[in-house]
Amino acid sequence: MTHGLSADHEDLRATVEKFAHDEVAPVIGGFYERGEFPYGIVAKMGRMGLFGLPFPEEEGGMGGDYFALCLALEELARVDSSVAITLEAGVSLGAMPLHRFGSAEQKARWLPRLCSGEALGAFGLTEPGAGSDAGATSTTARLDDGEWVINGTKSFITNSGTDITALVTVTAVTGERPDGRPEISTIIVPSGTPGFSIGQKYSKVGWNASDTNELVFEDCRVPEANLLGERGRGYAQFLRTLDEGRIAIAALAVGLAQGCVDESVRYAGERAAFGRHIGHYQSIQFTIADMEVRAHTARLAYYDAASRMLAGEPFKRQAAIAKLVASNAAMDNARAATQVFGGYGFMNEYPVGRFYRDAKILEIGEGTSEIQRMLIARDLGLPA
Repeated sequence: MTHGLSADHEDLRATVEKFAHDEVAPVIGGFYERGEFPYGIVAKMGRMGLFGLPFPEEEGGMGGDYFALCLALEELARVDSSVAITLEAGVSLGAMPLHRFGSAEQKARWLPRLCSGEALGAFGLTEPGAGSDAGATSTTARLDDGEWVINGTKSFITNSGTDITALVTVTAVTGERPDGRPEISTIIVPSGTPGFSIGQKYSKVGWNASDTNELVFEDCRVPEANLLGERGRGYAQFLRTLDEGRIAIAALAVGLAQGCVDESVRYAGERAAFGRHIGHYQSIQFTIADMEVRAHTARLAYYDAASRMLAGEPFKRQAAIAKLVASNAAMDNARAATQVFGGYGFMNEYPVGRFYRDAKILEIGEGTSEIQRMLIARDLGLPA
């Protein structure tokens, strides 16, 4: 066991930290206020190889690992979560299903562009009536003359409506199992396919510089070969995808939690009240100390989950623990940082105002906190 990072991981962490502070921090507030997707920043992230971090070189990636992605997400989220979630969703939800389950032809067609950041992929799972209950999927796909005909609506889909979105992988009911349960499969739908349209752009509480849309499929036809993996394995595929994605979301949440510490330490050394910098007061010191404890503990949780995943060990429970602990830390630290800043913490011109708005979704996206508790309980052997 070691408390330190490898030389390669530390170099990556430092590089992304510098990029976040030099390139993202000075401009992201404007994108956030305008609700504008930061294409220039995303392009720079692509040139840095961030979208290809966990993929092998033969697929167009950087030959790194999933932990490298998590380190990058943490450093980005210390400055801004919109940019971090664009990377997380592009890799964990957009490209990773193709890497895990795609055919050789599918990988060759899509992964080089996704790994370079030239294009983004999205994962169409959630529906208006099927969020945590993904088994209630109502989107359908039927075979007709060698093509899948898809009908349905998907909700809250990240990276689905940008000018560089290349595809969405969609879960759909493709039949019925012998026990009467729906057969769910995943199908690749390229952007621009007739019958596939981008619905409303959401007005969100946070993540305002990221792309989130509703998707509509009306007799959308794609080749039968666009089936991703085995027919009827879509449910299992999305479970694997979300297990890994929870570690990445935990890393993002740790970044937000640590960013709250960073900003509070800086502000406590600048802001004076009653004749002294507020950092001299024990109440502020204890508040920031508790924030650091939460960020540090959550970091250990996602490090542990990531190490188990990379070692090929079971990690479902540890991923759920990491996601639960880290999202709690992000929410608690955002609230505490806003209190340290006082009235200025309520202003969007200060990062903690954005952190406060961005933190809540971390308790919801890629599995709510209640779902994480359920997964932990079941893994402990408690009744399903």
